[in-house]
Amino acid sequence: MIGVTSDSNPDLTGTTSRAAFGGYGHVVTPEDRAAWRDVMNARAQVAFQRGQEAIQAGRLQDGIFWLERAERMARQSPNVIWALAIAFLNIGRVQSCLERMERLYQTYGLREAAFLSVVCLVRLNETAQASSRLGTALSKFHILPELRQLASQLSKTAGKPGWCTASNAGWVEVEATGSIRVLLDGVEAGRGLCGRYKLPDGWQKAARLEVRAGRQHVLGSPIDVQALIRCESLVGATGKGLEGWLWYPAEPDHVPSVTLWDDRSLSVPEFAADVDSDVPLSRPRSFRLEKNCLPKGDCGALLLRDEHGRPLVGAPIDPMVGRLVSKRGRLPERLRPVHVEAWPHRPRRPRGSSGCVVVIPVYRDLAGSKACLRSVLATVPPGIEIIVVDDATPEPKLANFLDMLAQDGKITLVRHESNQGFPASANDGMRLAAGRDVILLNSDTLVCSGWIERLRARLAFTDVGTVTPFSNDASILSYPSVDTENMVPDGSGTRKLDVLCQALFSQEDACIDLPTGNGFCMAITAECLAETGFFREDLFAQGYGEENDFCLRASAQGYRHFPAPDVYVAHTGSTSFGSSRKALMGRNLEILNALHPGYDAEVAAFIERDPLGQFRRQLDMSRIDEQRQGRSSMLLVQHDAGGGVGRVVLERVQSFEQQGFLALTLRPTSLGCKLEWPMGEKNFAPNLKFTLPEELPLLVAALLRLKICRIEWHHLVGHAPCVRTLHEDLCVPYDVFVHDYIWFCPRISLLDGNGRYCGEPDVAGCEACIATWGGYLGEDLAVPDLISRSQREFRQAGTVMVPSRDTAQRMTRHFPQTSFLPVPLEDDAVLLSNVSGRTGVISGRALRICVVGGLSRWKGYDVLLSMAQCIRAMSLPVELVLVGHTPDDETLIAAGVKVTGEYQEDEVLGLIREQSADIGFIPSVAPETWCYALGILWKSGLEVLCFDIGAQSERVRCSDRGAVVPLGMPVEFLVRFILRRWGPVS
Repeated sequence: MIGVTSDSNPDLTGTTSRAAFGGYGHVVTPEDRAAWRDVMNARAQVAFQRGQEAIQAGRLQDGIFWLERAERMARQSPNVIWALAIAFLNIGRVQSCLERMERLYQTYGLREAAFLSVVCLVRLNETAQASSRLGTALSKFHILPELRQLASQLSKTAGKPGWCTASNAGWVEVEATGSIRVLLDGVEAGRGLCGRYKLPDGWQKAARLEVRAGRQHVLGSPIDVQALIRCESLVGATGKGLEGWLWYPAEPDHVPSVTLWDDRSLSVPEFAADVDSDVPLSRPRSFRLEKNCLPKGDCGALLLRDEHGRPLVGAPIDPMVGRLVSKRGRLPERLRPVHVEAWPHRPRRPRGSSGCVVVIPVYRDLAGSKACLRSVLATVPPGIEIIVVDDATPEPKLANFLDMLAQDGKITLVRHESNQGFPASANDGMRLAAGRDVILLNSDTLVCSGWIERLRARLAFTDVGTVTPFSNDASILSYPSVDTENMVPDGSGTRKLDVLCQALFSQEDACIDLPTGNGFCMAITAECLAETGFFREDLFAQGYGEENDFCLRASAQGYRHFPAPDVYVAHTGSTSFGSSRKALMGRNLEILNALHPGYDAEVAAFIERDPLGQFRRQLDMSRIDEQRQGRSSMLLVQHDAGGGVGRVVLERVQSFEQQGFLALTLRPTSLGCKLEWPMGEKNFAPNLKFTLPEELPLLVAALLRLKICRIEWHHLVGHAPCVRTLHEDLCVPYDVFVHDYIWFCPRISLLDGNGRYCGEPDVAGCEACIATWGGYLGEDLAVPDLISRSQREFRQAGTVMVPSRDTAQRMTRHFPQTSFLPVPLEDDAVLLSNVSGRTGVISGRALRICVVGGLSRWKGYDVLLSMAQCIRAMSLPVELVLVGHTPDDETLIAAGVKVTGEYQEDEVLGLIREQSADIGFIPSVAPETWCYALGILWKSGLEVLCFDIGAQSERVRCSDRGAVVPLGMPVEFLVRFILRRWGPVS
């Protein structure tokens, strides 16, 4: 194991020192990240294409290999998952197919996945489960034509009198024995024998469609009508008119129609070519309405509906918005862009309030809405009216629940006859405020005791427009993380966070101007609402962006927007619009930025400044200190490159925790460092970042508060210089764990620029090497100075640990006055219990050699490439497979090496076994201090070959399970040696 990848830039030949990874002073720009993503996406795309091509050519096994590689590179790609699942089904790996179909169904509600899961279960002889799954699928989706016969068979197996399927065209088809009855919400809509039944007018408003034979449901009954007619859609305005798309995921083959503002019907048969959808196998159909088809002049917003009478997502739509976003044509006053700027603030004086109302728009999600309303009812103080706007919920149970609350006088209920979207619903609720302050609250939130009082206290000044609390999902007001998805806390977790926020922050805190509030929970002063006006429902339709537009209009009036860090509100996050959500957000953000040029830049600048970071850091610090529970703490300093060092640090963290310590780690960042608690859940405390050296006193104070009693250095590369003396500031001892040769080799790996082991020359030889090839320290430090510093730091350390005896001997040659303690990282005896010994390859089959891990140059990339070229040139019966990845997979693949791509730790043994390898090979040309890849190969049952250098050689020699060959052995001799020792036997 070498701590960092010293050949992250294998072509580097200059003499300028540069760090081999991110860290202090090394900024990874968005452009760098984008370039890396482009590389990885391109690799995944190539693998996917090669997989598809192989399958089309009938080479199923080759196709599966490439598709599996693509899946590992793009784990969230539903299209790759789907293609691989189908390939597995075709070669009989039914369980593998089923697992992926179930994942696609759970994530995307994919119709094809639901039905093909049934096929998989039948092939696995799980007929009872297959029948149950088919019934569930038929209750939500129109049947796949290929499964009609299977449906008849499974209905008999399940003891059902038949099966049924419904269509958006307004009929239900029944295959059954005997007479049947068709019922809509309990009312008979037909009776007779099997066949097709036309549904009565207004059937789309029903919730439940039943098909019964006597008292028994047929398979698929009852049908969820609202699931069947769910429509994904979007309409937007352009400079040329209106355009959009729609389709029915439960029945993609149904040709939809659009009902226009004047009740004309427009059939939409053409499939859309350029709709960006996250849903695999999506089949949206597109339409376009040219300018000359629209009403003349400034006609206002137009309502476009699907054939079931529901507004398309994005409607009502104002055609004039097309002029706004295309920047063509004269605009009416209401659409004139106003550039975002630093508007003058209103005077800040105390204000009175004539009262407050809570407005909660509700659409669907019975469980979430119930939880929200119950939390509000349990915490609302006397005199606060709760106004709930039912936006034509399709869930009867939710409507009934709201009716009961209204009848009991607990809420004021407003009900829409048809769905109008969040902005219109919020407006209808806010109109009833009648001069009172408003707290606008989403129905997928949870609130805690005292939340209203604390929010209202922040509305007590004349310059305040809006106030927004912290939440797990609130954009710039999210906690703990702003830029990654946070877990949604349960009721108990929400209360804990709210209590902590209340304890840490006072009403005087956070007089920080926000560029915008967030409508999930936004308190608005009555004066701000009166002067700014309501949300623009004519522009933002079902929602997203309407509260940002409101806040920007309010800012232009001199009102300010503040955070409420002493309040925490949990937010589940919206799922109301399915896959249309992403498209609507994109459309509305375009409108928002056209209305308010400079808005995106303002938000980006706010995120860059991160004035709320101080509050998040305090919350993180308190939460970690809470976990300490009186214990002392250990601090492990590591680099930011993961790999073997990251694994060792995690294992030692777990060990220290078992010994009763709180174990923390310190990683470098481009501006300083980041304190973490690895045992916490994901995103537990991501804000403990410190800019160094400016915030060194804050870091020291934090570590003193956490009672750090000892520091363990694992890797200081990438860290600010002051981290090397952190133990002095804390007055605690430190130990050192040596992971590589950075202590005396600026190139870290003991390789020269040609990728050859340097032989560890004297200081003069080292200086000559660095002068020729450059180093990777990221520090301007001469070799004698590096060695001198290392000697001093070893001398002051309590214990200096190394992973192997080979490392101890190598380090002792350079630091003879230091005692190095070998601490093996694995139990080789346990690993070797899986290796049975040499058996030889069956005659007629090529010898298969397996290499594992991320293969950089010092890990043996050049050796593997040369071996592949030699094997091909000499037509030798040898196959090479790399279970892992390299900086240049493509060149290895072109040379004939099978490269699986990156893997996760829990899947590596399965991947190795799938290769049916005969031996393992560690091609490292540098002396590793340990070698986790060796342990993986032994655990998979393989003997291992390696070069005679480093810990890998020491361990293989002691194992008597493999072979060690001289470093630098020509690849022709190496391959011949392998064939003689492990080659085919008759």
